[in-house]
Amino acid sequence: MVMDALALWQHYQDWLYYHPELNIYVDVSRMGLTEAAVRTLEPAFEHAFEQMQALEAGAIANPDEGRMVGHYWLRVADLAPTPAIQAEIRDAIAQVHQFSQRVHSGQIAPPQGGRFTDILSIGIGGSALGPQFVSAALAPVKPPLAIHFLDNTDPAGFERVFAQIGDRLRTTLVIVISKSGGTPETRNGMLEAQARFQQAGLAFADHAVAITMPGSGLAQIAESNGWLEIFPMFDWVGGRTSELSAVGLLPAALQGIDIEAMLTGARQMDEATRVAKLRQNPAALLALAWYHAGGGRGEKDMVILPYKDSLLLFSRYLQQLVMESLGKEKDLAGNIVHQGIAVYGNKGTTDQHAYVQQLRDGLANFFVTFIEVLRDGQQPGIEVEPGITAGDYLSGLLLGTRQALYEKDRPSLTVTIPDVTPLTVGALIALYERAVGLYGFLVNINAYHQPGVEAGKKAAAANLALQKQIVKVLQHSPQPMDVGAIAQAVNAPEQQETIYLILRHLAANNRGIRQQGDAAHPSQVAFSWQG
Repeated sequence: MVMDALALWQHYQDWLYYHPELNIYVDVSRMGLTEAAVRTLEPAFEHAFEQMQALEAGAIANPDEGRMVGHYWLRVADLAPTPAIQAEIRDAIAQVHQFSQRVHSGQIAPPQGGRFTDILSIGIGGSALGPQFVSAALAPVKPPLAIHFLDNTDPAGFERVFAQIGDRLRTTLVIVISKSGGTPETRNGMLEAQARFQQAGLAFADHAVAITMPGSGLAQIAESNGWLEIFPMFDWVGGRTSELSAVGLLPAALQGIDIEAMLTGARQMDEATRVAKLRQNPAALLALAWYHAGGGRGEKDMVILPYKDSLLLFSRYLQQLVMESLGKEKDLAGNIVHQGIAVYGNKGTTDQHAYVQQLRDGLANFFVTFIEVLRDGQQPGIEVEPGITAGDYLSGLLLGTRQALYEKDRPSLTVTIPDVTPLTVGALIALYERAVGLYGFLVNINAYHQPGVEAGKKAAAANLALQKQIVKVLQHSPQPMDVGAIAQAVNAPEQQETIYLILRHLAANNRGIRQQGDAAHPSQVAFSWQG
């Protein structure tokens, strides 16, 4: 409901949260919230606060895997439930500092001489999205080490990254990030990197660092081959909440980013989001707004619009944090609920020339989160019009879009930070981690497991096993075979579509498979082995 100007001004003040130490604002005044909505949800929030407190105290929050969830301990080791875990956290942070300082000083250097100039970070999911976001947001223009990512199992992507590195491969430090070492995308990226180093006559171990679980397959490889260093991953930290562990801190520190400031920002935000009063807790206000907008069922998408180039990747980071945490088929009681909130976004003002048209005039199936940055830049901007700078335009366009959406009764909330710094980025990470956790407790789902991801991995493994079977059949067939015959030969008649798609891919890549027949009619296509 659109209010008159004075009522709207008062409503803004009533629903504005301000963090004085961090100078961060959370404004949910345009989300259609009411006092009645707060009263209705207060008992559920009291329960959520209790569950969050138990989680931080070391309760088993991921019963599927019997794991605690302790990413909050990364910022304050004293919160961890045992002295051993406290020591592990402190030791890991000290190890990151020491290693990065030795790399910067040249104490750890390439065998061929000089200093390391580049980082090749190999990981997937949270082991890539967090470091990518932080690098884009915070890395200096001329970092001590430039970073590149292998975050997929795409051969063309591998080629592009290694072409960018070029002759600097001899001065490139490789970070391999995987809890087990068995994650296919990360393993494949590591094997590709090893091959490139071997082709260049370089010893991979002299350039390689592992971030992994103690005793994992990756740890064993790193130990037996004499890699430069092994940093710990903890079983109580999930990938999507791992940015403030060695996973994110090591690449950040190597790029010259102040990781202690990131930890301080997260710690200060954690303190604010522990307050067990809904209106005084910024993460609870976010969770309340999400719940209210989507009827507690994720019925509206979350559109992230950061009005700063350096925050472009924030929406990608939040996609995993929110969607992997909240997108669940069943609640904690085993009931089918199909929970989740879809997240997408790019940046302002780019989106004003893209999909904001639909946001204002199309389907009302979303709410917008504006990320506002108060400081325009490090240097005063020129006047592009009398008395107006480019930064004034950016601010004006944010406020204009916010108002244009409000006039059409399209909900939005605004998170305002003073500048994009390690302190505020750490605080943003902590704010959204807590909001996701509280929302998960509100809707009674396990925000800390990912059975859907595991199902996809199992299906991929089954398809690769099927590929080996069908190739073997063709290798022993004197005549071309159609898909139906191949399916019968591997005893998988229900898999004809998958068999066709596998063979089409192999044929397109000259993998010994020849395809012949009418491609418009797959049942009439035959395949043969060419070797």
